Amino acid sequence: MKLIPIILAGLAFSSLSCSKKIENDSAMLRNVQEQAKAQPSVVSYLTGSAADVSPTPVPGLLLMGGSTDVDAAVKWMLDRANGGDVVVIRSSGADGYNQYMFGLSTVNSVETLIIDSRTKASDATVVSKIRNAEALFIAGGDQWNYVNYWKDTPVEDAINYLLNTRRAPVGGTSAGLAILGSTYYSAQSGSVTSDQALSNPYHRYVTLGNNDFVAAPFLSNTITDSHYSQRTRQGRHIAFMARMMKDYGYANVKGIGVDEQTAVCVDGSGNAVVFGSNSAYFLKNTSLGAETCVASQKLTWNRNQQAVSAYIIAGSAAGNGQFNLTTFSGSGGASRFYYVNNGILY
Repeated sequence: MKLIPIILAGLAFSSLSCSKKIENDSAMLRNVQEQAKAQPSVVSYLTGSAADVSPTPVPGLLLMGGSTDVDAAVKWMLDRANGGDVVVIRSSGADGYNQYMFGLSTVNSVETLIIDSRTKASDATVVSKIRNAEALFIAGGDQWNYVNYWKDTPVEDAINYLLNTRRAPVGGTSAGLAILGSTYYSAQSGSVTSDQALSNPYHRYVTLGNNDFVAAPFLSNTITDSHYSQRTRQGRHIAFMARMMKDYGYANVKGIGVDEQTAVCVDGSGNAVVFGSNSAYFLKNTSLGAETCVASQKLTWNRNQQAVSAYIIAGSAAGNGQFNLTTFSGSGGASRFYYVNNGILY
């Protein structure tokens, strides 16, 4: 007779345990659902096929100076995707490149990803799409957002994987170009003018990063700049180069400045041609760094009026000139020197 209460008590305990397990499982499910809702979703736009393809891409760099895109140069990059998938990354805007690129070349798809936070730059799907792309393009915008959101994240690793392991073509325009050099102007505090940078190379708007973000082939010891002649950026570019020598101890520094509506296309051997309606500028120091490069003083970098040599190539619709980024020499352009005396560029 005493067995009945014991059995009943056991059943009650078993029912209570099952009830607690169900409650715990439900709580865990709600927690997972709440976390999924809290996770910011990445906005993406797809044109073309969602099915992944995996042709072998051809390496290349597209360095575009901003404003109207150069169709022939963009097509040059897209053709190197060999019919694969193209990914466009940006931190603002929408799908403006999708139909444009999809119509320029035969590709499987063009997908734009809006990566506007460090959390999204760690999203596994975003990283996978970049790593599996046959071509990557970094749109214009604000390069500080790109540095702030993408540096030291899996997106940075994915970009460098494409450039150096997969060897897929990668391009950028305006802000997208600004981050491709091994040294880069981050614009963290605002955009600096040439007058400001020449008057004080340590102006609070002169914010540089060095060897800690994108590692593009052929762009070591190199800083890029866009909207070049149209915004008179030669002076600030040379101030950046002076800072590179002073702050980072480089004996040799280089710069590539690209005008609006102009693009430099670099193949897998480092040979470049210039497309578009304006010019590209290839700069390097000729000898020592600046005579005066200190905070709150005007820059002087004279060196017998030959501080920085420039090779300037005018673009064309079919691609003009030749410039080798390994030897840093070219043909089909014109040479000149730049120098700075007491904050004035000559």
